[in-house]
Amino acid sequence: MQQSEEEIKQNEAALDKFKMSFFDLHGKVAIITGGNTGLGQGYAVALAEAGADIFIPTRGRQGWEETRKMIEKRGRRVEFMQADLTEKGIADKVIATALDLFGHIDILINNAGMIRRNPLLESKDEDWDAVIDINLNAVYHLSLAAAKVFAKQGHGKIINIGSMLSFQGGKFIPSYTASKHGVAGLTKSFASELGAYGIQVNAIAPGYIKTANTAPIRADKKRNQEILDRIPAGHWAEPHELMGIAVFLASPAADYINGAIIPVDGGYLVR
Repeated sequence: MQQSEEEIKQNEAALDKFKMSFFDLHGKVAIITGGNTGLGQGYAVALAEAGADIFIPTRGRQGWEETRKMIEKRGRRVEFMQADLTEKGIADKVIATALDLFGHIDILINNAGMIRRNPLLESKDEDWDAVIDINLNAVYHLSLAAAKVFAKQGHGKIINIGSMLSFQGGKFIPSYTASKHGVAGLTKSFASELGAYGIQVNAIAPGYIKTANTAPIRADKKRNQEILDRIPAGHWAEPHELMGIAVFLASPAADYINGAIIPVDGGYLVR
């Protein structure tokens, strides 16, 4: 069907409004949990590259100076807070500290997490509790604390980190699988209520990425080949391949995306 003149005018008007500055994060402050190492460090540097200042709460001090250098090299400010995100009441302290240091917050990336591998019949209660506490409970409490600030100011972005295990069962990681299914549920639940306040809540579901967490799987030749055979892209992702989606979801370009769990998996889930 041929477009009407009115439809063409509407499309042109929409394109005129769209600018690459929609991806610009200058003037924004992002909290990134566990942003001192690994993928979290990558998210922190990527958002800094786009213009955001960064606040990183983390359990240990590993990687602080390296991360600081990378962010300050890009002309952005970064501050750290040593905090156990599973500690009762810590979420409010994290938000209060960020507000005290920067004056406002705009973005929260719930990146901190852990994995414990054991056959199901050998699972230990302490492993279950540790994984659920950081991967799910901490995400809930920090997201809620941030959402209260975002709701008052009428805007904000919460970006959770899911997994392929947000969709599948996996092997030897029941606590991790349960936590990542829970993250998907929290993402949808928060998005459902918070959209009315100008807040977007979405999740990134990384596929198989070359990180320290996946080193044992990559070292297992049989399991590694099973995974590669299922990935249409034919390779494990490099960490930088996760960075674009984080910047996008944090930016005004994603203002009408809410409650999505977005796989970045080289096509793994389509097979």
